[in-house]
Amino acid sequence: MKRYNYPKKNLWSEICSRPTFEQEELEHGVKTILDNVKVDGDKALFSYTEKYDSVILKELIVSEKEIQQAQCAVSNELKLAIQEAKNNIQKFHLSQKEEIKPLETIEGVLCWRKSVAIEKVGLYIPGGSAPLFSTVLMLGVPAMLAGCKEIVMCTPPDKSGEINPAILYTAELVGITKIYKIGGAQGIAAMAYGTESVPQVYKIFGPGNQYVTKAKELVQQEGIAIDMPAGPSEVLVIADNTCNPAFVAADLLSQAEHGPDSQVILASNDETVLIQTEKELNLQLGLLPRKEIASKALKNSKSILCSSMKECIELSNYYAPEHLIIATENTDEWVDKIINAGSVFLGNYSCESAGDYASGTNHTLPTNGYARSYSGVSYDSFVRKITFQKLSANGIQNIGPAIEIMAGAEELFAHKNAVTLRLKSLENV
Repeated sequence: MKRYNYPKKNLWSEICSRPTFEQEELEHGVKTILDNVKVDGDKALFSYTEKYDSVILKELIVSEKEIQQAQCAVSNELKLAIQEAKNNIQKFHLSQKEEIKPLETIEGVLCWRKSVAIEKVGLYIPGGSAPLFSTVLMLGVPAMLAGCKEIVMCTPPDKSGEINPAILYTAELVGITKIYKIGGAQGIAAMAYGTESVPQVYKIFGPGNQYVTKAKELVQQEGIAIDMPAGPSEVLVIADNTCNPAFVAADLLSQAEHGPDSQVILASNDETVLIQTEKELNLQLGLLPRKEIASKALKNSKSILCSSMKECIELSNYYAPEHLIIATENTDEWVDKIINAGSVFLGNYSCESAGDYASGTNHTLPTNGYARSYSGVSYDSFVRKITFQKLSANGIQNIGPAIEIMAGAEELFAHKNAVTLRLKSLENV
């Protein structure tokens, strides 16, 4: 990790920069994939699966037999853990469901709002070096709770043409049955445009690498909704002298092992904390099976000594992290100061892994500074809000004159006339 001691604010932009890619080349490559899938459908999907996943498939859809076989391949211990996580995620997301609350804004004018599920949604589940069956829970549970009629799931196969059993078990547990062996940008294209095998959806969810993220960005420009820009994972940890450096190092590494393009940042008002955490990083890194990946991510990462905890919070709000951990004994005083973050973990025992798996909150979160304007996935992500209004004769009489005046001032006389005709019809009633 690169160290910065008491950096001035005019350097924060440089310090808070994310790893970058050659955008022109990336966009050209992804657009080619999208165009080919749009034109050639399944043929293109089979071709790209052979090219990028090194496997020749006979079928894109996962069979019922494969789903049932997966049930036997997952240990009872893991099944129970997944079930516990599902219960917590379900409780948290169910609590977000809103009741319909009719409101009379003025006598005779009744207004309300209703949540209606998005009919067709697509879920992208990363499955490369780390098959993220937890993401099936994070996307599938709220989709089911919302009542989405058609849920399509795409995830890349391994070199044997199979999907990780834990992914299939979790999908079955949630109730997802349309599962396809398609990864990368081509998986996004399949759900965006539809093919002979894959149904077209109205909104696409799920994290992924730079190719998946770019594909989502491009199909959004064509009118397909997406959850959010969600690229390489990131965490910012704020720690003071009451933290446990071993815990802090573990949290940093838990994000660094996601991929070489992940980024982790440590900010503290105590130099001893930085020194001790860096020592712990080196000790723990050597024990990780994915240490090579984590090492590459640490090269993009920073260790920052700030003048105060207040400045640490200001730096975090500037960076707008996907995950923010405040590793202190006293977290309450900082909660109201946090304005830009995807998900926040308070205190020395609130590891980011809890949110990734089983606490109940969603781990599909905005990255790359998008936490300034985007929320993470929630129940609301899978519904649309439709407003209703019902005016009685008394109601149109009460607000009609105001509407006539406003419509006339905007010179929209057909708008005004729609009210005037109704008011005149009531004059002799």
